[in-house]
Amino acid sequence: MKLYEKTIHELSSMLRAGEITSVELTQSVLDRIDEIDGKVGGYITVVAESAMEQAKAADAKIASGEEVADLCGIPASVKDNICTKGIATTCASKMLENFVPPYDAFVSDRIKQAGGVIIGKTNMDEFAMGASNETSYFKLARNPYDLNKIPGGSSGGSAAVVAADEAIFALGSDTGGSIRQPASFCSIVGLKPTYGLVSRYGLVAFASSLDQIGPMTKDVTDCAIVLNAIAGHDSMDSTSANIKLPDYKKALVSDVKGLKIGVPTEYLGDGISEDVKKAILAAVKKYEEMGATVEYFNLPMTDYAVSAYYIISSAEASSNLARFDGIKYGHRAASFEDLNDLYAASRSEGFGSEVKRRIMLGTYVLSSGYYDAYYKKAQQVRTLIKNSFDRAFEKYDVILSPTTTETAFDIGGKIEDPVQMYLNDIYTVSVNIAGLPAIVVPGGFDKGGMPIGVQLIGKPFDESTLIRSAYTFEQNTDFSKIRPNL
Repeated sequence: MKLYEKTIHELSSMLRAGEITSVELTQSVLDRIDEIDGKVGGYITVVAESAMEQAKAADAKIASGEEVADLCGIPASVKDNICTKGIATTCASKMLENFVPPYDAFVSDRIKQAGGVIIGKTNMDEFAMGASNETSYFKLARNPYDLNKIPGGSSGGSAAVVAADEAIFALGSDTGGSIRQPASFCSIVGLKPTYGLVSRYGLVAFASSLDQIGPMTKDVTDCAIVLNAIAGHDSMDSTSANIKLPDYKKALVSDVKGLKIGVPTEYLGDGISEDVKKAILAAVKKYEEMGATVEYFNLPMTDYAVSAYYIISSAEASSNLARFDGIKYGHRAASFEDLNDLYAASRSEGFGSEVKRRIMLGTYVLSSGYYDAYYKKAQQVRTLIKNSFDRAFEKYDVILSPTTTETAFDIGGKIEDPVQMYLNDIYTVSVNIAGLPAIVVPGGFDKGGMPIGVQLIGKPFDESTLIRSAYTFEQNTDFSKIRPNL
């Protein structure tokens, strides 16, 4: 097994034992990127020289004999909407094509403090708006299991580079499923933490009340390691939770005996493919065999989740993206007549069609005469959705569900039909609306060999139970061992 194929926990042990150096490991990953990223399209920016300098510093730290963190010397990639000091952060948009942040996001700084090696910035849907990674201004990202299919979105690049062994782990952001859906499509582990557990400082905002940064890793153990590094209170983020954090590695116990799992009947109804449904039912059976109690139950308001999500997220996007006006930073039109024309021309040239669609939708639902009919109503539905989850968690420890209605589809298959694309989020958006944590773990493959992910939803700030549940499933199945053939 080559170095770039290994996990964080395997490599960390090797680094501490002196069996390998971070320079060797980082060079191995850079060589892998050179070899296959032309096909995968997972990276927008690769910083090889900077990465090697970070690797040398990590080696010196390890050689000094001081206690080092699990991420010390480990190459990581960061989604391109998370600020990295001195490294371009484009949000996969022409609008920010040349933007180089003067500061690190909280999570980028945490990786550096742990001695991690930031190797590059990953491809994504423009401003995180999309579910297929086809709205990137720069290039397509492709699914390592089938290069003719999408890797998912908006964190498609992060999922693709982890699955293709072009990074040992990656960070993504999740507004309505943008970590979990590509994790499912690319057969990796993806965690959307509880809202407020991980600071959003330095994350370019899409929808501030829904966005959350999380780990995308090769296995559940790595997920716990990365979450340990990036979780925590941040005074720079007013929504950051100031709570005592557990050591998530202690949740890596293969035991779900006595665990109560609920499965929403609405999630297994019309619209789900037979292959996905079969995999979810097999997961239910596996949990029962492992000693968990599984029950089916009704989760009210499911039918309204997608509508509420797109109203709320678009409204917040229209407000957040107003800052990109061609004045302070970002793309500025070369020719214009007056200030209003500068705004219009810069935004027309700088934003892609999906971003414009959501800005217009958001502006509409916030406008006079429509605010009460749409935005206010969506916020009321949000409360009802959260209440329905609260009632479910009075009875269940974890909720098990599909991640998507189908496996990864062909590139170009849905990009011209936004409604069909939006409906693909039906199993994921409720988690963001309610601010809950959820993890996706590899759960099988369809008849064509494309991955299927199992989603586990937890109580607020109970990531430990999710990690234990996912780890137990992973340890008792072989799905995570099947890697793409590139």
